[in-house]
Amino acid sequence: MNFSELFKLSGQLGAFSPNGKYLLRITLWSLSAKSVSYIKYPKACQQGISFTKDGRHMALAERRDCKDYISIFVCNDWQLLRHFDSETQDLAGIEWSPNGCVLAVWDTCLEYKILLYSLDGRLLSTFCAYEWSLGIKSVTWSPSSQFLAIGSYDEKVRILNHVTWKPITNLEHPSTIVNPKIVVYKEVEACPSSGIDDRSFPPTMPCTTSLFSTQSKYEICQPPLSLRTIKPDSDRANPELGVGMLAFSPDNRYLATKNDNIPFSIWVWDTQKMKLFVVLEHVSAVRSFQWDPLQPRLAICTGNSKVYIWSPTGCVSVQVPMEGSFNVLSLSWHRNGNCLLLMSKEHLCLCYLEEEEDEDKSPKL
Repeated sequence: MNFSELFKLSGQLGAFSPNGKYLLRITLWSLSAKSVSYIKYPKACQQGISFTKDGRHMALAERRDCKDYISIFVCNDWQLLRHFDSETQDLAGIEWSPNGCVLAVWDTCLEYKILLYSLDGRLLSTFCAYEWSLGIKSVTWSPSSQFLAIGSYDEKVRILNHVTWKPITNLEHPSTIVNPKIVVYKEVEACPSSGIDDRSFPPTMPCTTSLFSTQSKYEICQPPLSLRTIKPDSDRANPELGVGMLAFSPDNRYLATKNDNIPFSIWVWDTQKMKLFVVLEHVSAVRSFQWDPLQPRLAICTGNSKVYIWSPTGCVSVQVPMEGSFNVLSLSWHRNGNCLLLMSKEHLCLCYLEEEEDEDKSPKL
């Protein structure tokens, strides 16, 4: 059992007992030494635990006496390496840089604040973009640890550099694409031809909702183009507003983002030029996306029975070859990049990708 991967999948790290008197602890089971370790005071938050990429250290967010703390453990024997208080009002998440040298800590969405700590607990820098408004919504590191991307409720992504920890650019998400150099792929759906004359009487029945009743593909649209948006409900908690999903490609070349009030679109940015490169607009709202761990190939799902795959050579829409209803709600790449794990509400399936022999090597399901 890889505990590092197990904790990444854990949705809730701690919770109060029903009577409110006890805080549940974290239990660590060693399958090799047959020993058990306990860690008290875990904080139940958006992302309260983080492992370094090499698996040597674990950082844990804690809450004691109405104050936030961070503990750093050595994973070999779970000994406490560092323990320090964080300068946050209500810590929302932590994440190690891929090289394991810097820990990013961000505050509640009510206050825009992100702090950068070293492995020994020293505060390296603090960044605040604005005040008196909803702040940070998502955070991710680039694989090289050179960039830290911060998605905010103001519909912008700010990218900090690893030298001065200052923003080098702000990436905006307007609802209208006007630059003619930006490639816009738009998903279109059509019923397959039945071979029956459309002028026949009585008219033929409309397409059914079976698995193979509709076909979808991407079409290239020329800007200017208005993207489909939704109006967030400002009276409800966690409004559908701002950049809620971020992911760098494994070669650091591209950054994929999703603006929650433009939920049907994925934005792909060229990080060498720090400019928008491609926009992909779908019929349904995007539920999840993830990069191939070995190459710049992005897999996307929108809650229907299709998988969408983009690469710099183009993009395809692939039907999941299963009988019955299989709505893909989330997906995950295998570490060698040769297959995808697709998950619906009650089922999962493995889809293996085959490469064509021609030069474009477009993926097939």
